[in-house]
Amino acid sequence: MASLTETDIVYTTVDEAPELASASLLPIIRFFADAAGITVDTRDISLAGRIIAAFPDHLTDEQRQSDDLAELGEWVKTPQANVIKLPNISASVPQLVAAITELQTKGYALPDYPEVPASDAERDVRARYDAIKGSAVNPVLREGNSDRRAAKAVKNYAMANPHRMGKWSADSKTHVASMPGNDFYANETSASVTAAQAGGVRIVLTAEAGTETVLKDGVKLDEGTVVDATFMSAKALRSFLKDEITSMEAGVLFSLHLKATMMKVSDPIIFGHAVSVYLADFFAKHGPALEALGVDPNSGIGDLQTRISGNAELEADLKAAMDAQPPMYMVNSDKGITNLHVPSDVIIDASMPAVIKAGGKGWGPDGNEADTKCVIPDNCYAPVYDETIKYFKETGALDVASSGTVQNVGLMAQKAEEYGSHPTTFEIPVAGTVRMIAANGDVLHEHKVDAGDIWRSSTAKQAPIEDWVKLAIDRQAATGAEAIFWLDANRAHDAQLIARVKPILEKAGVADKFQILAPREATRRTLETIRKGEDSIAITGNVLRDYLTDLFPILELGTSAKMLSIVKLMNGGGLFETGAGGSAPKHVQQLVEENHLRWDSLGEFCALGESLSFLAAAKGNDKAGVLGRAVDLATQGVLDHDRSPGRKVGQPDNRDSHYWFARYWAEALAAQTEDADLATRFTPVAQALAENEAAITAELAAAQGKPADIGGYYKADPEKLAAVMRPSATMNGIFA
Repeated sequence: MASLTETDIVYTTVDEAPELASASLLPIIRFFADAAGITVDTRDISLAGRIIAAFPDHLTDEQRQSDDLAELGEWVKTPQANVIKLPNISASVPQLVAAITELQTKGYALPDYPEVPASDAERDVRARYDAIKGSAVNPVLREGNSDRRAAKAVKNYAMANPHRMGKWSADSKTHVASMPGNDFYANETSASVTAAQAGGVRIVLTAEAGTETVLKDGVKLDEGTVVDATFMSAKALRSFLKDEITSMEAGVLFSLHLKATMMKVSDPIIFGHAVSVYLADFFAKHGPALEALGVDPNSGIGDLQTRISGNAELEADLKAAMDAQPPMYMVNSDKGITNLHVPSDVIIDASMPAVIKAGGKGWGPDGNEADTKCVIPDNCYAPVYDETIKYFKETGALDVASSGTVQNVGLMAQKAEEYGSHPTTFEIPVAGTVRMIAANGDVLHEHKVDAGDIWRSSTAKQAPIEDWVKLAIDRQAATGAEAIFWLDANRAHDAQLIARVKPILEKAGVADKFQILAPREATRRTLETIRKGEDSIAITGNVLRDYLTDLFPILELGTSAKMLSIVKLMNGGGLFETGAGGSAPKHVQQLVEENHLRWDSLGEFCALGESLSFLAAAKGNDKAGVLGRAVDLATQGVLDHDRSPGRKVGQPDNRDSHYWFARYWAEALAAQTEDADLATRFTPVAQALAENEAAITAELAAAQGKPADIGGYYKADPEKLAAVMRPSATMNGIFA
């Protein structure tokens, strides 16, 4: 592994389907990059890699790994940074435990995850593991704001080859249900840190009895930082959930939509409340027995079923309790995996667009589609989905062939708005008052809370806010498109941002080119715009950036994995993400069972082209620019000739798409006249790939249809993975 000072591009080692694809694609990228003197190295930010890096004191010298995430976290603060970042697992507790177990079976003497730490040693282990959970990677690497949009080639292809959209009807019973109050939205307060208040901040809980507990100490706040605090009432949440379950209409599915991966503290707790309310009678009847078995509602019904397995009474009573409740939206109806099975299975920014794209339908336990009650407890962003559903009930489904596109400029630099992904979210142990106290003693926030309430805080620093607005101004100037800041003047945090945004726009003389609308109004305005075939730029905070860059691409393109996702790092470097499509665990399952990988690497192709173009400009490497432009032509070729992976075994898969991408890339380089050396070098490569098409595609096809052994789920065996993902000896020989 080369040092970062000697590296031109870092291609991240990640998890699941994108990592499987890397075993095929990365050798090709390195072959082409070598022709321009470009070094492409890797750094491991996978879940398994992060676990191993966290416990060097438990492992042998051969097993230890460097903390690659921390190293990259420093590199992205430099002008030299150039990172192609693939999607990684934002682990829930069940995923974390599964990864630990797999590594233990491979000989890694890792400690178990202590669900209830009973000693200082266990508390240390728990703290190390908790730092890995949730969206632990993105806040470290995203030292810049987000520019996400559909690549022109991808958008053109989607319009010419529209994906299937479900039909909406005006009498659809699908709807969004949210808390009537006492949620994060209603209870939020926000402040701007003054020079006198800057410095270390304490978060303190004063119990009703008068005892004081420091929840967090030493949180550093800079002058100008917007700092928010809020809480959700557990009592109000449980009452709301009970009302929504008991008021279900016949023929409608119950579904809960959260993001327990990003909101790693708050949303698993909310999820657990939904599980225990849905199964209230079962938990009331068997409380002591379930506690003895270590049952935690936050881990879901799947974990519950595993723990009671073999106990006939408990199994029968659980089945009866579930049968007595309204039917649930299913993750996999064939396998009985429900909406409340695993907290990480239903991720709002993927699940809600899927329901909307399907015309408001979800899969029920009977294997049939049905209308769905979409329960999104908090009101901060639920109105986006509520308004989208109402709009399509009125107008019918979006016409993909004629729709405009929605770009996104997202505020996320320096951990902006990282709700739940950092250690300032707490489940309150006793009733009392939570205060956030500034360095000079000022009380920035104060909330009266009850035991079980979920309290959280987040920040957005001044420099990232200014950079975000500047990026929005640049994007609007470059496109001329409608531009909307999705900010709600009635929400405390958004009101603070509006007060920062308006002066910057006015000073730049562009205030008339931007609108500021609350998310509900912005949703309708944007849908009306793209229905007319026009484009819109959504300028949003961090969480809404995450949600919208799935919602609109899934409607427009059929997937969010094919987006250009560029992070313009604040110190001059570049972070090029390969899409917003997650890490596709079901794709891994299909590969292992049938040796067919349907993961589409189009996001990787787009990010690669941008990375090479950035490298050319940053380091004056003209050959990198030629390579980057040829990548764009190759990507267009993959789309134009329909070389993307098929979904079923026997169809061309991810490995076939890599062959065609490499071939089109080589042909583009051979045909270009900017660089004679590159043309000479790749002419025989293009010829070899073309002349051996039949042999290569036959070898790739022959690999499918039987189980594949990759030597592990969270940590695959490199040699076994290479054998599975590079099955064409002919193609391997060309790239040797």
